[in-house]
Amino acid sequence: MPFSEILSLAWRNIRANLLRAVLTLSIIAFGIMALVGILTAIDAIAHSLNTSFSGLGANAFSINQKWSNVRGSRGGIRQKQSDPISYEQAMRFKEQFDFPALVSVSLQASNMATVRFGNEKTNPNISVVGADEHYFAVKGLDIAYGRNFSKTEVEDGQSKIILGYEIIKTLFDDKAERALDQIVLVGNRRYRVVGVLRSKGAAMNSQADRAVYIPLANVRAIYSTTESNYDLVVSVQHAPDLEEAKSEAIGLFRRIRGLRPEQEEDFEIFASDSLISIFKENTTTLRLATIAIGLMTLLGAAIGLMNIMLVSVTERTREIGIYKALGATRRSILHQFLAEAVLICQMGGVAGIFLGILVGNVVTLLLGGNFLIPWAWMLLGFVLCMVVGIASGFYPALKAARLDPIEALRYE
Repeated sequence: MPFSEILSLAWRNIRANLLRAVLTLSIIAFGIMALVGILTAIDAIAHSLNTSFSGLGANAFSINQKWSNVRGSRGGIRQKQSDPISYEQAMRFKEQFDFPALVSVSLQASNMATVRFGNEKTNPNISVVGADEHYFAVKGLDIAYGRNFSKTEVEDGQSKIILGYEIIKTLFDDKAERALDQIVLVGNRRYRVVGVLRSKGAAMNSQADRAVYIPLANVRAIYSTTESNYDLVVSVQHAPDLEEAKSEAIGLFRRIRGLRPEQEEDFEIFASDSLISIFKENTTTLRLATIAIGLMTLLGAAIGLMNIMLVSVTERTREIGIYKALGATRRSILHQFLAEAVLICQMGGVAGIFLGILVGNVVTLLLGGNFLIPWAWMLLGFVLCMVVGIASGFYPALKAARLDPIEALRYE
């Protein structure tokens, strides 16, 4: 029997028992929807975070204070922080790091500032960052309007400012070009706007949209204390040089911190790729768990489908006897019932994949990610539906194929 005729018969039999088929494929559809939806959301969020992590730069690393666990006097574990990175140490590193790389020194001065322009003002949740001339390059932040700080402005601590995009929306009615060369107040201090950052959206670096950037010397004069910790970020020109740059940075900063050879580093190197790798490891576990849950759901759907197919074989025993009397072979009967099971599964799979993509991307957009078409998970959905269809339909199809035509014709 031609394959097209087998599919035609399978479709006709599905339509004859439409309600039963719809209920079965609905179970499959919801299982595939959950599977594809969660995996789509994970992939889209991972892609968004990967883009955000690259804000540190794929070829960049930072030097931070070190946190370590120490045992307290009562046997408990508490965290201890090393001495902060001082301005002098950071500047010495910047001047002495002899490697083809950009070095940025910055200071996170405040997270509770208010910015005012005319009668408008922001909420008191704006970050104030003291930045040098390399800060935006190594952080992967783009200036949409205006310009970067010059080296002279950074060293002299001039009253210039670069605004994040959320501030533009609040103070300048979302018109960034209006902000250039205007005077804004951060606290009670006046700054002239020289640039506006491109929006980072709702990704991890969205805090850049709610920040103002002021030349480092200016921020140091206003906000710095003896406990201030300065941030060091190094961006190399070529990715293969990253490990060599880290080694040189560790050696130089040990000398700057005055560490003896036998002492451990009281600072740590952090690269964006290390955080990405940790995130990938965690999402791999989450994906495997999602696939396992989806398979359990599909197992229930497979049992339900097998039950329905067995009922269908019993109801159509006389029909099968007629087919065999007219010359249908065991193979054609087997193929017909398998085709019905696979067709029901694939119809449920298509509906589930469509709903999964929709649900997954809605969740992703709500969390600030970007729309994504998960081709790999779509393929996985089709393959799983094929496997479920064959697995659940094989025994009923085999039972139908083995029916004795004479006994089948006598069945009432």
